[in-house]
Amino acid sequence: MIEKPAVLLEIDGNIATITLNRPERRNAVNALLAKALNEAIEKCEDDSSVSVTILTGAGSSFCAGMDLVAFGNGEGKAILHGSGRFAGFVGVKRRKPVIAAVNGPAMAGGFEIMLACDLAVSVDTTVFGLPEARRGLIAGAGGVFRLARRLPIAVVNEMTLTGDPITAARALELGLVNRVVPSESLMKTARELAEKIAASAPLSVSLSLDLARTAASGNEEVLWHLNDKYLDQTIGSEDAQEGARAFLEKRSPIWRGV
Repeated sequence: MIEKPAVLLEIDGNIATITLNRPERRNAVNALLAKALNEAIEKCEDDSSVSVTILTGAGSSFCAGMDLVAFGNGEGKAILHGSGRFAGFVGVKRRKPVIAAVNGPAMAGGFEIMLACDLAVSVDTTVFGLPEARRGLIAGAGGVFRLARRLPIAVVNEMTLTGDPITAARALELGLVNRVVPSESLMKTARELAEKIAASAPLSVSLSLDLARTAASGNEEVLWHLNDKYLDQTIGSEDAQEGARAFLEKRSPIWRGV
């Protein structure tokens, strides 16, 4: 039996569409998906015909984050620290813009994937959240510091410390997404936005992206260093193992404490 691809790539004119393709697992990231997404985004970067990429998910979820079953089976290093960092994507140095077309819940690492994109269009029924603290982890794919660069610190603290999700309407209000639309309009809206960008000069788009990222980033190397230190500290903890077990067993975790 031939295993279906974890990621689909379609190029139509100068716009590429990448689809996370594990709908049966809510597009949760395992090692296979991380490798495939990294290869797809690098192909878009290397293809001179591609100006803009749209990133979306198959089925009813955008991405549920890291596949905790795969994590429990020893795939954590490949998922988190392979080429491009988490999912093969959040740490990729890109010259071309990526638009997240969020077709359903974007939780944990799924939200971090969206935050790593340059623009976002969302369906009006979805939610976004960083529940890692409830699993004994931190949002270690850039989520904490990317949120902190974009939102008031009180909002960041509530989202990261409680793990409570926010609605698409709230995400739009906070400036985390560019458009919120009914599900039937999602890909059309993302495509229209992509076409507007693709009509601009490629060099101007690339340099504008770089300038905006540099202005917003502060010292990203320092942030990634601290991010990785704390992520390793939580991943190696008993609480992380307990958080994953409790989630899979559908019970409340029993934390060891600081």
